[in-house]
Amino acid sequence: MNCDYLSFFSGALGLDLGLEKAGLNPVMFNEFNPTACETIRLNRPNIKLYDIDIRKLTAKRILQDCGLEVGEPFLICGGPPCQAFSTAGRRLGLDDERGNVFLHFIDLIGEIRPKYFVIENVRGLLSAPLKHRPLNKRGGENPPLSQDEQPGGALRFIISSLKKCGYVISFNLYSTANFGVPQIRERVVILGSRDGNIVPDLIPTHDEKARYGLLPWNTYRESVNNLPLPLHHLEFPERRLNFYRLLGPGQNWRDLPSDLQKEAMGKSYFSGGGKTGFYRRLAWDKPSPTLVTCPTMPATDLAHPSEDRPLAVEEYARIQTFPDSWKFAGKIHDQYKQIGNAVPVQFGEAIGRHLLAYDQGSLQHNKITEIALSRYRNTSHHDWIKTTGKENKGNQLALI
Repeated sequence: MNCDYLSFFSGALGLDLGLEKAGLNPVMFNEFNPTACETIRLNRPNIKLYDIDIRKLTAKRILQDCGLEVGEPFLICGGPPCQAFSTAGRRLGLDDERGNVFLHFIDLIGEIRPKYFVIENVRGLLSAPLKHRPLNKRGGENPPLSQDEQPGGALRFIISSLKKCGYVISFNLYSTANFGVPQIRERVVILGSRDGNIVPDLIPTHDEKARYGLLPWNTYRESVNNLPLPLHHLEFPERRLNFYRLLGPGQNWRDLPSDLQKEAMGKSYFSGGGKTGFYRRLAWDKPSPTLVTCPTMPATDLAHPSEDRPLAVEEYARIQTFPDSWKFAGKIHDQYKQIGNAVPVQFGEAIGRHLLAYDQGSLQHNKITEIALSRYRNTSHHDWIKTTGKENKGNQLALI
């Protein structure tokens, strides 16, 4: 059986290491970030690396270099830059320069024609528009939003493009905690199959309450057990440490004395939202929140449960289920960023095992339908099918 696959937007190889553990064989990587490229060379020096912008690659060149024919690879995988779709950013979607590399990625899938593909991305992809209209040009006397400007327009276009390439598509939003990762990290996974059949949703292996015979969620405490020393981490400013010293495991700014909350938060105290990332200490016996690219940003703090410091690089790697032997290039900020952007290795392995089992006809039917795959509803291709053809309001899929 041919298990060769091609990896794009490879980063620190979190997804790839998981796919390898599942039994797949990488024949090439593509990554543009110089520090991430050095990480790839440190860990997989014998596998071909294209350290260039994906838009400079052609299907012909890749196939020739790798000794493959059209239709021969088992899989193409990649997580195109998520900033174009992130709910924390400007959300320009495919209008963004980074969104354009997504389109070239789709073209390569259509030209190379692997048996399967995997696309991983942020939750914001579900509601990003295909075309962005500035807020000052909406409402009032401005024309109503077109379908391409509606939430979900980018995903509609992506799915349509992939279908034109001859693939049957499925997708859903998954919490990686349901697959043994000690982290509440939610990501969209799009699966494509060339055989004319829909690849079913991934089947959880873990559950928050260990129901239905599944394993319980893994926790921060378990993830950092027997962590080798020394640890490498940034430092919080002394002013913030003064407030952290008043907080215990699992607490945040809301657990400060009421007379100190405004002082600690400053102008952010009056902003909207839950703001639970401010002065946030991790809980010992729960999964970590989603790792971000830096643990010391005020709105997304990731502090140790009891020590007065941010999470260390080594803790980041454990939470993302990298082995201790994995080497990360660059300065400490580069290392945090690479790990924070990575697909958790154990989640990548779950994806790989799922595809292999499906391909071999040994995939077990998922009889457990009560477990939510994420914290959000109406996030799957099933919901997409139900709403296709309805009014634009329905086509938004309640994915905002």
